[in-house]
Amino acid sequence: MTYDPVPLHRLEVPAPNELPFAIGSFDTIGPLSRAAFPHRHVFHEIVYVTSGRGTHVVDAVPWRLSPPNLCAVAPGQVHHWRGVSGLNGWVVLFTDDFLLEHPEDRETLRALRERPWLRPPRDEAVRLSALLREMDREYRGRGGGFVSVLQSYLHVLLVRASRLSGGGTPTPAAGRTGGTARDFGRLLEESEAGRLSVRECAARLGVSVGHLNETVKRATGRTPGQLLRRARVLEAKRLLTGTGMTVGQVARHTGFADPAYFCRFFRRETGVSPGAFRRGAGEGGGAGADGGVDGDRGADRGRTGSNHHER
Repeated sequence: MTYDPVPLHRLEVPAPNELPFAIGSFDTIGPLSRAAFPHRHVFHEIVYVTSGRGTHVVDAVPWRLSPPNLCAVAPGQVHHWRGVSGLNGWVVLFTDDFLLEHPEDRETLRALRERPWLRPPRDEAVRLSALLREMDREYRGRGGGFVSVLQSYLHVLLVRASRLSGGGTPTPAAGRTGGTARDFGRLLEESEAGRLSVRECAARLGVSVGHLNETVKRATGRTPGQLLRRARVLEAKRLLTGTGMTVGQVARHTGFADPAYFCRFFRRETGVSPGAFRRGAGEGGGAGADGGVDGDRGADRGRTGSNHHER
């Protein structure tokens, strides 16, 4: 297993049962729910902020709080809170195992990571608050059949979040072709994915390179090579902003033996050098008074997955 320089947290929260699921307020879940240091999880986290000020940084993109805000953080993504005060709302934590009754929710979550910061209109905000309160009551009460009820509530929450993001609920592709594309998508979520070649990915998935290229291009509109380069750049961004590693160390950790080649690769993919990217992220990107992207104005920026700061 490759060493991960970013702190990795597992689902360990004050819980009344052994479910791979938890819900509560920021205070109930504990200090890590508002951690000020960059970290990542092995579980999914959905945050619904009802009040507060500050910035939530997800994969080096700062999102300014403008409650109500809904955010989905996927396993492997690096995030932290910056300069927050008066933070209130709900935190929902769960693993992939909790999605077995609604496997299509995995595709919804994958789509939500492309736009991780949402601001629901007033009517929908009221409905979301009511839904989360009911989820919390069900979780604490543990009545008969409560697990299936929670899974259903979570499904509703994800569908509503997907509507807010401007998309419908993704329909998984059928058959072996769709399965290959989904498996490749899950492989991309691993922190070391960017270091793999297309051939290595195909071998891991037990398919030919040609089949992988064809199915992924059909499902995503991009080649596996393009998506692997994107994953490599994203992991480099996470390390540049979430750790004190030197550029040379980041280069080696992302699979580049030559730091100079890494710098050329990073500049080609992002338009800036690794050092300039780190400095821009450290200065908050110059976006607004508190250095964050507004949840409404920054929606398209978050969707691209390639912009690193406000200009």
